[in-house]
Formats: sequence, C-alpha cells, structure tokens
Amino acid sequence: MSFVVDLIKHIAALLGIFREKGNDELLREGLHECTKATRHINYALKNASSVAEKQQLQAALINVKTLRQQFKLKQKKGAGLNKKKATACSRVKWEDLHSAFDSRVRTGVIINLHHTDPKLFLNDCKALFKRRIQNMLKKVDALKVNGVFSGEFTINKADQVKTELKYLNTKNGIIYKDYNLDNWFVNHIQNSLLVELEEFQEKDSGWALSEIKNLTVNINKYNPLRAGTFIDLPTQIKRKEACVNVQNSDDMCFAWAVLSYLYPVSSEVAKRTSSYPDPQKVLNLKGIQFPMTLKQIPRFEKQNNLSINVYRLEQLNKSFNVIPTHLTKNKLERHINLLMIQDNYFSSDNEEQIFTPVKFHYVWIKNLSRLVSSQINKKHGKKIICDRCLHYFYDEDKLNLHLKDYFSFKTKVPFTIYADSECLLIPTEDNKTKNTQKYQSHIPFSVGYYVKCDYDDSLSFYKSYTGPDCIEWFVKELFDFAENVETVFLCDLPMDMLTPEQTRAFLNSKLCHICESPFNTDDKKVRDHCHLTGRYRGAAHEKCNLNFQDKHIVPVLFHNFSSYDGHLLIKALAEVEGSIDVLPVNKEKYISVTKHVPGNFVQFRFLDSFRFMASSLDTLASNLSEYPILKSEFPHLNEEHFNLLTRKGIFPYDFMDDWNKLNETQLPPKPAFYNKLNDSYINDKDYAHAKTVWNIFNCQNMRDYSELYMKVDILLLADIFEQFRTTSHKTYCLDPAHTYTLPGYAWQCMLFQMRKSDIKKLELLTDLDMVLFIEKGIRGGLSQCSKRYAEANNKYIPSYDSSKDETYLMYFDINNQYGWAMSQYLPYGGFKWLNENEISNLNIQNISNESNKGYILEVDLYIPSEVHDFFSDLPPCPEHDIPKGSKNSKLLATLYDKKEYVVHYKNLQQALALGVRVRKIHRVLEFNQSPWLKSYIDLNTRLRQASKNDFEKNLFKLMNNAVFGKTMENIRKHSSVKLITMWEGRYGAESLISRPEFKSSTIINENLIIIELSKSEIYFNKPIYVGMCILDLAKTTIYDFHYNYMKKTFSDCTVLYTDTDSLIYEIKNQDVYDVIKRDCSLYFDTSDYSPDNIYSIPLVNKKILGMMKDENSGRTYRAPPPPLQPPYPPPPKQS
Repeated sequence: MSFVVDLIKHIAALLGIFREKGNDELLREGLHECTKATRHINYALKNASSVAEKQQLQAALINVKTLRQQFKLKQKKGAGLNKKKATACSRVKWEDLHSAFDSRVRTGVIINLHHTDPKLFLNDCKALFKRRIQNMLKKVDALKVNGVFSGEFTINKADQVKTELKYLNTKNGIIYKDYNLDNWFVNHIQNSLLVELEEFQEKDSGWALSEIKNLTVNINKYNPLRAGTFIDLPTQIKRKEACVNVQNSDDMCFAWAVLSYLYPVSSEVAKRTSSYPDPQKVLNLKGIQFPMTLKQIPRFEKQNNLSINVYRLEQLNKSFNVIPTHLTKNKLERHINLLMIQDNYFSSDNEEQIFTPVKFHYVWIKNLSRLVSSQINKKHGKKIICDRCLHYFYDEDKLNLHLKDYFSFKTKVPFTIYADSECLLIPTEDNKTKNTQKYQSHIPFSVGYYVKCDYDDSLSFYKSYTGPDCIEWFVKELFDFAENVETVFLCDLPMDMLTPEQTRAFLNSKLCHICESPFNTDDKKVRDHCHLTGRYRGAAHEKCNLNFQDKHIVPVLFHNFSSYDGHLLIKALAEVEGSIDVLPVNKEKYISVTKHVPGNFVQFRFLDSFRFMASSLDTLASNLSEYPILKSEFPHLNEEHFNLLTRKGIFPYDFMDDWNKLNETQLPPKPAFYNKLNDSYINDKDYAHAKTVWNIFNCQNMRDYSELYMKVDILLLADIFEQFRTTSHKTYCLDPAHTYTLPGYAWQCMLFQMRKSDIKKLELLTDLDMVLFIEKGIRGGLSQCSKRYAEANNKYIPSYDSSKDETYLMYFDINNQYGWAMSQYLPYGGFKWLNENEISNLNIQNISNESNKGYILEVDLYIPSEVHDFFSDLPPCPEHDIPKGSKNSKLLATLYDKKEYVVHYKNLQQALALGVRVRKIHRVLEFNQSPWLKSYIDLNTRLRQASKNDFEKNLFKLMNNAVFGKTMENIRKHSSVKLITMWEGRYGAESLISRPEFKSSTIINENLIIIELSKSEIYFNKPIYVGMCILDLAKTTIYDFHYNYMKKTFSDCTVLYTDTDSLIYEIKNQDVYDVIKRDCSLYFDTSDYSPDNIYSIPLVNKKILGMMKDENSGRTYRAPPPPLQPPYPPPPKQS
C-alpha cells in the first residue's frame, strides 16, 4: 500500500505546482500519472489477497479519480471563449466505481472539483445524486442508500501540521419510486453530514477540514418484505393460542388480520374469512397495493385512523424469538399488533435449504404477553409487555451462569496451535521503465504451525510447507488434524487407580475442587478425573463433575491475526465446507474467526495473540529466561548457537518480491533489507546477526533461510504464549486460551476471584426502568480548563523575582484512581426502588462508608449563591449539557441547578457537606454492597509492584482496567459482520439488505460483499451499575483532595486545569514542597522523587491507590504553554 500512498502524494504535488504555474507540460504529466495510477490500482484490485487490502485500494482509486478531475478542470479549452455559466456539473462530477451481483449493489463517487464549503458541495451533489437514483429506480422498485463524505483534515501538534484523510458516514435510508429525492437527500445525507462534520471537528479538538474530496454513494437494491396468502403458524407458536390466523386465499392477509382485530369473533370461527366483512367495504385501501409491504403501513394507518406494530419470528435452535420489525410512530387508542410469519424457518446452522425462497403472511397478535412469555422466563401467568422494545431479562439467570464457563476454564486447553505465514511482496507489473512505480501484492509463499499438547508433549509437533498453495495446504492440515484429535477426544480413558494418599485426600476433602464450595450433608461427593489422561483431579460435587467437560475448540494463534494473517486465511476457509463465525471489531478487522469442521465436533478458533500481549514478538521474547519449546525443536545446538534463535530474526520483506528469490543461494546485501513500510534500514549489528544465522544453520538458499526464520518466529510465539498461560493459570487458576482477548480473560478472572468472597454472583438488572436509570447516571471523567495561563515565580527556579508574589505550578495525579474506586464498597445485588415513606425516612448524611446498603438517587440540586465563589474553579456535580454555541453535549462543571440528577450517595454526601442543597428527591434505588472487587484489585496491584519489566507492569494494570471497561461495555453498539457471496437465498445479499437491521455494505468484488447488521436483540448482560458507581466514586477523590486538603492547606490556590484524575494548580505565597514533605505520609506518593532531592522529601507510598503524585517529581517549571482545549491537559515546559 505504500506505493499507492507515495503515488497519490506525487500526483497531489504535481497538482499543487500546476495550480501555481499553470504549465501545460505539468498538466499532461499529471493526467498521465493519474491514468497510470488508475491502471496500477485496478490491476492490484484483481490480485489483492485480503478484504482490507481491497478496501484500501478502493479508497485510493477514489482519491486518484478526484485528482484526475481536478486536473481536467484546469485544462484550457478555447482559451475561455464562449464560456458558459458554471453549473453543478462543472463543479462536481459523478464516477461509477464498483458493482456486485449484476449491479444490484453499486458504489459511485461524486468528486469535488471546485468547492471549499461543505454545504455548497453537498448542494451540487444533490443534482447528480438525484439523476443517478432516478435512473436506477426505472429498473427497480426501491433502494437502500447511504453516503460517505471524504475530506482532508489538518491539526497542529507540537508545532507540526498533521494531515489525514477522514470519512463520515450516514445511515442507510430507503428510497421508493414516489419519494421526493430533493427532500430525501437533504434530510438523509446533507443535513446528517453537516451535523456530523460539526460534531467531529468539535469532539476531535483541533481537527479542521482543509479540503473536500468527494461523496461516495452506496446503492443497494431493496426488495421490501411482502406478505400475501395464507401460511400456517409454526406448531410451537400455534400452541400459545396468542394469534388469530385467517385462512385467506387472496393476497390480502394484512387486511384480514386487521379485520380480525376490528371485528373479533369466537376462536372456533376466527380463522374463516366468512366471519368478517369485505375489507374493500370497511377499510380505506386507496392507493394500497397487495401483497402488503411495510412501506405502505404508515399510509394505511393514516387512512384508517389506526396504529400498527409488526413483529417477526426468528428461530434459535428449536425455539422462536419475537423481534420488532415495524413500530408505529404514533400509538393510537385503536392499536394493532401484527405478526409477519413465513412458510419456512431454519436455524442459523442449517445449510441444506440455504437457497429456499421464503413467503410471508400477516396474522393478528391477540395476546402479545402470551406470545413472548417463553422468551422472558418460564414462569406462568400474564405479564405486562412493552410492545415497542419487548424488553425481557433472565431474572433467574444471573451472572452466575458464567460459572459453568469459567469452571471449565480451570482446565487447560488440551491442544493449542501457533502459526505464521510469510508472503512475497510482488509488484503488480514489471519495472519496464524508469518511471514505473511498483505496488506490492501480498502473496503467501510459506505457512508453518506448531501443535502444543498440554498433557502429553509427545503429541506436540511442528510442520511447514512452502509453495503457491500454502494457505490451502494449511487448511487441509487443520482438517486432517481435526479428524485425529476427534479420535483422541472420543477415547474416554478410565480413572487410574487412586493411591492411598489420594484416597485419604478424597475422604477428607471439605471443598469441591471445581467450584471450591463446601460439600453439604446431602451433596454426593464423586471422584473427578481427566478423561484424556485418566489422572485423578480431586473430589467434586456430582453436578460439577458432570458439567466439568473438556471443550472441543482448538485455538489457532497468530501474532497480528486481526490486521494481517486473518485476511490471508478467510478466503481459503470460506472455500471449504463448514460454517464460519466472525467476531468483528468492524468490517475490516476481526477479533476471532471460528471454523466449524463438517461431520466433526472439533472447531478451530483463530485468535490474535497481540490482543493478549500488545507488544512486538521481539520485545516479548526478550522477557523470557527459558525457551523449552524452541529447545525441543533444536535439541542439539550448543548454547552459543541456540542463543542466536532466542530473538526475532531479520528478514528482507521487500526484497522478496519474486518466486525466484527463494532460490537465491546467498544472503541479500544489507540494502536489500530496507523496509518500505517503516522507511528504515537495518543496522550493521542486525545484518551481522542475519549472516551468522545463515552460516551457522547452513542455509543453502533463501527458501531455507525463510523457513528457519518462520519456524523460529512460531516457536518463540509458542514459548511466549505458553509461559503467559502457565503464569496466568498459576495466578488466576484459569487458562487464557479459552478466551478471545485479555479483557475477556480479565473479566472471567474477576468473576472467579469473586467466588472466594462472600459474594457469589452479580445480579443482572431485570427492570428496564432500573437500566435506564443507571444509564442516566453514567458520566465519564471531567476535563476542564479553568484558567488559561499562569507563570511560576519561586526560589527553586533560576528566574525568581523576589519583588513579585511567590508562585508555584504543580501537576498532581491520583495513583490508579479507578483502581481505588474499584476497591470501595460496590453494588452486587438486592436492587429495589424505595417507596415514598422509605425515601422520607432516608438520611443520606448518616449512611456509613461501610454500610451493607447503598443508594443511587435521582435528585434536584441547587448551589446557594453565597458559595458560588467558593466553587468557582471546580464546581461539584458535573452534568451533561450543551454549552453555548455548540450542538454537542459535553460534561460540564457549572453552578447551575441540577434537575433529575442521578448520583451515587457518597458523591451526594460529599456535595452536601461542601454546601450543595437538595431541593427534591424523585427516586431512590437501594442495593446491597460490599468491597467484593478489592481482593482482585489488590492482587494485581501487588503483582504490578513486583513486575520485572514494562510488559508485566502494563499487563497487571490492564487486568484491572479491563474489568472496569467490561462493566461499561455499550452493548447497544454491537453489530454483526457477514461475508456474502450470493444474491439470492435466505442468507443472500438480497435478504440481508431487506432486513431492518441492515446498516451498510462494502463491495469487494463482483461476487463478494461485506454486510454489517445491527443486533436484532440486545441482551443487557453486563452489570453497568458497577461501572456507573466506579465513575462516580472516582470523582470523589478529586473533589476531596481539592476542597478538603488543598483549599484548607493553602490560602491562595487555584485550579488551572483538571482531567479525570489530575489537577494542575497555581499556588501562591507558600512553599508547596515544605507542605508535601510534612504531609507526604498521609496524602502523597513521593516514590518518584530523586533520593537526594533538594527538598529532603522522603520516598513513601509507592503505587498506593488513591495517593496523589507530583507528576513532575520535584522538577520546577516557570510556565506551561497556553492550555489546550479538553480533553488533554497542557504538559508544562521546563524552563
């Protein structure tokens, strides 16, 4: 991709010079370079080996076409004679880009030729957009369309101007033939983009639009769902007796379903059309066409003074879930709920009838509560259901359902595969002329993998293959391995005879070794053993023993799978039988890909080891002291030769651009190791290392050298990750190879650690009002600049002027603020709303810090005018609001009244003590609380203090922070990504584009597109109440330090800036270092001060949570630069 970037920069530079000089020769050269670049990129698109590569090339092609049009705009024609008035077509230009499935999915781009104002540009785009859409609507009935604005943005950072190309997307909207396209464009694209553009430039502080590039238009043929003649209800739904299904023989099932609501009859005759009047006579059907489409429902509602919701069924295994498909915008007294059913339902894993066409039919939902009750819980009785969201929760299935998972995580994954691939970086065409540039296409030439068996090292092995079909070879190897390992899993070995010691241990055991809970008198104690080895593992509850089974998932780890190797593999995996599950980050990157082997219960889960260990392989290898796996594959090497392999090798990636290079019999010269991606050469030491490896290991050609390089990389990765697994399992008792990422692993470890406390589970909220209540109280860290400039003047700086006030600038930061908050009393269950009487008797100020009951309140607050000056530089109780002159909500600390402010009781206690007053209490949510997370936080804090390298320090810090992140996970934004290779069928592009969950599509080639769908169901499966309380409690540290220490200690101190866990102060007429020296044991971590610091401050409280630290460690400063806008504090400059 570096070639394309360089080429576009070259063309842009030519355009800049041409604009200045207007030289015809430059014009010809610019147009020639654009033509050449277009040819190169189109050729590269045909040979691109990954989805990400194709998307990058498509974006580059748009840029080249934009540049080409700007050159053409400057081209002289008749020296300006008979010049016509400029039109939209002379200021913008449409270009077709890509299409798929016989042009049913298309992408075009409107190129900017003139504009500098986004609004004027979009105004001109409207005319071209309208013309193109009108032409397409002549061939199809409806479309789904979205736009992508592309612009060049600049930002000033560290006295340098940084430029980036950025993209802003609109949501997909439906366009029918009778729509007003001018209004549609303004509402769905123009206004949306202008608002998003304004928000982006505000939120991304400093970015400014410097050049408008283009507007990409993605057009998808939309086939609305239609329902017509009679279809019987699925048996499971029919048994609920919740629907009325009229047996019509025409296409008017929608009308008959409405009539069954308007003219109810007994169930015995409800299914007969003869039981109802003629729909043509009693319903206003003017302009309505049958079979009925969802698009026509609003018109039908208006004409008949009705409101209608439509739902559909989604089959999950053997049951059905009811999903909203169309929700009325205005619910009326006469409201009807309809169910759209289909003639065939298939589970997502049923591939046999994938091409089966589907027919639809409407029925009246007589009892929505009864219809959806089974997906709420198994209890009987009528339930009140919200017909808009159908919200439901598993009130019996608390978070302890995860116990089954993390108990199985205690056993180590029996087989783990570590793999890597090497690629030729082949240019798109020969370097025939001096001016020809090369674009590198990544072609895999070699794949290797190492299988690690956890329980029997004789089953571990390494294999590799070099050749054009190496990826296909690797997939076949995996399938062969699946057959072999399935035999191993099926071989259920009996338990070995217990030794006398094991027998005594079993008889005397008081705890189940699986769940670590005691045996009760009525529990059946059984002997648990490993079915792969026969070894006795310990005493267990009978139920725990039955659930404690080996998983048949084999992790396959690549370092950087998400960004590189995954794209090379996905196509080959899709071409062989067996379904693929993708866990996406977005359409370009995947957290994991799971391949199901047909006819086999083994699954391969492809993972990125970088998501567990975010460092380079070289850095990770340097932290190892032993290399047992590497040693096992090179057992006969002496220590000197073996040590050559204990670091990442040196490889000439860009030199390997031809298959013949594999046959070269000498190591390439040092310049051949130049890395285009990093624009760097290797040093003499690295080249000497490469030559030594070549000679010591008797490499005959570059094939030998590359295979050795790849093998060492794979074995180092295996040693690194196996040591990580061993250390983690010893520390947390769970194997990370069961999980997808380090945050996911940290979450499981936290839950498992929690089992050792008195709190055995975290409840999930089962009341939607509580969920919304908690969400209302979520506020991130406060970032605020209170005073924009200050200058230090004290005896510790060279420029001290004794005639002026003595002034200090201090930058304080709280040690692990969120870690401190996570160590406090936190909610875990027992949620209930207090009634009016309980609220009136609640005395917030009397609740102790160690109360087993906690509260979140919704209150109206006000700050009396007499304390306004006191609060001037850091007002309490920040809230989200839109500041004057902005359209975006921000977290603001103001002196305004707060209405319906949701707050943790400890924050409210603090605010009341400082002078804030409560005007009204609206609601109070009570909960049980304890410091249940403290032991886990303390464990990782101790491990971090004992860390021997930066990787371990970051690891144990992330093990804490990731838990907080999981409690705040925004599941509303989750989406699914699908790779689609067909137009028709229930999983084809046509079907998915027609679904209400459709978000966007990206064309890869004629027969492959990526489709992104929003989730049709949202499971509130994270305890967000924990995250909300952590955020609130963390804020108390800042306010406590400022008001209860700083303002009481220093007579003249002002907050210049605050950002979440830090404060920058201006302090006058007191020696701040004398105060720190006096109070350091109670308030400060001074461990980063120099041992012989000039203030004689002792070094104490290293890494103690909640302690304040001088970020400058005693270094003095005269003045920081003018403060930046939030969210980042201004770093002081040393004088």
